[in-house]
Amino acid sequence: MTVRRTGYDGVTLAVPVSVPYVRYSTETAHWWIARALRRLTEDAGIKSGDIDGLCVSSFTLAPDTAVGLTQHLGLSPRWLDHIPMGGASGVVGLRRAARAVQAGDADIVACVAGDTNHVDSFRKMLSSFSRFAQDASYPYGFGGPNTSFALLTARYMQLYGATREDFGKLCVAQRENALSYPHAIMKKPLSLEQYLTARAISDPVHLFDCVMPCAGAEAFLVTRPEIAADLGLRGARVLGAIERHNAFPDDPIQLRGGWAVDSDELWAMAGLTAEGVDVVETYDDYPVIVMMQFEDLGLCDKGEAPAFVRANDFTVTGSVAHNTCGGQLSAGQAGAAGGYIGLVEALRQITHRALGAQVPKARRALVSGFGMINYDRGLCSGAAVLEAEEDYSA
Repeated sequence: MTVRRTGYDGVTLAVPVSVPYVRYSTETAHWWIARALRRLTEDAGIKSGDIDGLCVSSFTLAPDTAVGLTQHLGLSPRWLDHIPMGGASGVVGLRRAARAVQAGDADIVACVAGDTNHVDSFRKMLSSFSRFAQDASYPYGFGGPNTSFALLTARYMQLYGATREDFGKLCVAQRENALSYPHAIMKKPLSLEQYLTARAISDPVHLFDCVMPCAGAEAFLVTRPEIAADLGLRGARVLGAIERHNAFPDDPIQLRGGWAVDSDELWAMAGLTAEGVDVVETYDDYPVIVMMQFEDLGLCDKGEAPAFVRANDFTVTGSVAHNTCGGQLSAGQAGAAGGYIGLVEALRQITHRALGAQVPKARRALVSGFGMINYDRGLCSGAAVLEAEEDYSA
């Protein structure tokens, strides 16, 4: 039986918030998330008591979850969700908060993701990331995601003819985009030569293919259009959104994600095609995943992403404005906030409130997420198409 998802009428996204990233922090995840929530209330012109829905994603919040966080922050929501889905958390949080608003379970939902990064945080997180990792990866020397993504990258290059120059073009463009973004961890230009001559981490993955773990937080509000209008907020509507978990489990190695299952439905729900968006924000912990998203979300055919990359300019003013704040590869990966950064940036771009360079006349955006890598595959995929509620370019 096929059941088609309904649309997201009566929902507005507003108030994109980023708490500036730092490489290391002695503060807790609670501290970072609290800063994001305070910024949300200040920027929206509301009180914390007006937030009646809360959606939280964090790797370093443990042993607390969203439940414990409510007492830490003095909140009393009537709708609550905790989404431990890594890079897919932003889109999944958006979908579920939107459904809560549609159902009347909440009027103003704060979606927030944040993590700290103590000197040893990343190692500790990897050691307990999943039972599969503990039993089937780490005992054999796979100490983290670099080697897992090296498997994907090597097979993708072998099968589809991608080169390190192709991956490098994406990384160099994202660094150029990041140079105007005030919160980016990476502050220096990156040349293709520097990319190609960087040291190997887990061949064919080299230094600039890998994200930089850091501390920070991202957040946004999901509410009803009339509330956003009363508050005088610039907003965006959700034209379509999808999520899929554990897609294609029989594939010997992951060369496609859950987007491939549902992308036709996403574009049908949105009422346009990939060519109709002005901004593309993909999850980018490694560039091979960016290429998979280009293909599975319909920007090009399967196996054609290398040619697509060669044919386009991915800077803010290029033919495909992609990861316009630098993405995780140049802005940094603040834990679970890495699954939010693209969504927050897309919302800024289409409402013409970019912190860095602005995509001219941007009105529609595609955002995608990917999370929870186990050995050779990510288990969570999501995507959303957003449209500004009015033309804010003037």
